[in-house]
Amino acid sequence: MKKLLFTSLLLVSSTEAFAKDITVTLEVPSMDCATCPITVEKALERVKGVKEVDVTFENKLAVVIFDDEVTSPDALTKATENAGFPSRIKS
Repeated sequence: MKKLLFTSLLLVSSTEAFAKDITVTLEVPSMDCATCPITVEKALERVKGVKEVDVTFENKLAVVIFDDEVTSPDALTKATENAGFPSRIKS
Protein backbone atom coordinates (compact mmCIF):
# COMPACT_ATOMS: atom_id res chain seq x y z
CA MET A 1 0.00 0.00 0.00
CA LYS A 2 2.81 2.43 0.91
CA LYS A 3 4.59 1.58 -2.33
CA LEU A 4 1.46 2.36 -4.38
CA LEU A 5 0.94 5.66 -2.57
CA PHE A 6 4.58 6.68 -3.09
CA THR A 7 4.44 5.76 -6.78
CA SER A 8 1.23 7.76 -7.21
CA LEU A 9 2.71 10.81 -5.52
CA LEU A 10 5.86 10.53 -7.59
CA LEU A 11 3.86 10.31 -10.81
CA VAL A 12 1.74 13.35 -9.95
CA SER A 13 4.80 15.36 -8.92
CA SER A 14 6.75 14.53 -12.06
CA THR A 15 3.80 15.39 -14.31
CA GLU A 16 3.40 18.78 -12.67
CA ALA A 17 7.10 19.47 -13.02
CA PHE A 18 6.96 19.34 -16.82
CA ALA A 19 3.69 21.13 -17.53
CA LYS A 20 3.83 24.87 -17.14
CA ASP A 21 1.60 27.80 -17.79
CA ILE A 22 2.73 30.09 -20.59
CA THR A 23 1.55 33.65 -21.16
CA VAL A 24 1.38 34.96 -24.70
CA THR A 25 0.15 38.28 -26.06
CA LEU A 26 -1.64 38.28 -29.39
CA GLU A 27 -2.14 41.34 -31.56
CA VAL A 28 -5.65 41.35 -33.04
CA PRO A 29 -5.66 44.39 -35.34
CA SER A 30 -8.99 43.62 -37.02
CA MET A 31 -11.06 44.31 -33.88
CA ASP A 32 -12.95 47.44 -34.88
CA CYS A 33 -15.80 47.72 -32.38
CA ALA A 34 -16.36 47.35 -28.66
CA THR A 35 -18.07 43.96 -29.02
CA CYS A 36 -15.28 42.31 -31.04
CA PRO A 37 -13.26 41.37 -27.93
CA ILE A 38 -16.17 39.23 -26.74
CA THR A 39 -15.95 37.08 -29.86
CA VAL A 40 -12.16 36.82 -29.62
CA GLU A 41 -12.33 35.94 -25.93
CA LYS A 42 -14.93 33.21 -26.47
CA ALA A 43 -12.90 31.70 -29.33
CA LEU A 44 -9.77 31.56 -27.17
CA GLU A 45 -11.60 30.18 -24.14
CA ARG A 46 -12.81 27.25 -26.27
CA VAL A 47 -9.23 26.11 -26.93
CA LYS A 48 -8.44 23.19 -24.68
CA GLY A 49 -5.66 24.09 -22.24
CA VAL A 50 -6.46 27.81 -22.07
CA LYS A 51 -6.67 28.93 -18.46
CA GLU A 52 -7.21 32.68 -18.67
CA VAL A 53 -7.97 35.24 -21.38
CA ASP A 54 -7.96 39.04 -21.23
CA VAL A 55 -8.87 40.88 -24.43
CA THR A 56 -8.80 44.67 -24.68
CA PHE A 57 -10.31 46.66 -27.50
CA GLU A 58 -8.34 49.85 -26.87
CA ASN A 59 -4.93 48.34 -27.63
CA LYS A 60 -6.27 45.41 -29.72
CA LEU A 61 -4.47 42.79 -27.63
CA ALA A 62 -5.35 39.41 -26.19
CA VAL A 63 -3.31 38.10 -23.28
CA VAL A 64 -3.69 34.34 -22.91
CA ILE A 65 -2.43 32.01 -20.20
CA PHE A 66 -2.36 28.38 -21.31
CA ASP A 67 -0.91 24.97 -20.49
CA ASP A 68 1.94 24.33 -22.92
CA GLU A 69 1.39 20.56 -22.66
CA VAL A 70 -2.14 20.92 -24.05
CA THR A 71 -2.05 23.72 -26.62
CA SER A 72 0.27 26.11 -28.45
CA PRO A 73 0.41 29.70 -29.68
CA ASP A 74 -0.35 28.41 -33.20
CA ALA A 75 -3.61 26.89 -31.95
CA LEU A 76 -4.52 30.21 -30.34
CA THR A 77 -3.93 32.24 -33.50
CA LYS A 78 -5.87 29.65 -35.50
CA ALA A 79 -8.81 29.97 -33.08
CA THR A 80 -8.98 33.75 -33.50
CA GLU A 81 -8.64 33.42 -37.27
CA ASN A 82 -11.48 30.88 -37.37
CA ALA A 83 -13.61 33.38 -35.44
CA GLY A 84 -12.93 36.02 -38.10
CA PHE A 85 -10.16 37.87 -36.28
CA PRO A 86 -6.68 36.98 -37.54
CA SER A 87 -4.01 37.49 -34.91
CA ARG A 88 -0.26 37.28 -34.52
CA ILE A 89 2.04 36.87 -31.57
CA LYS A 90 3.26 40.22 -30.32
CA SER A 91 7.02 40.40 -30.52
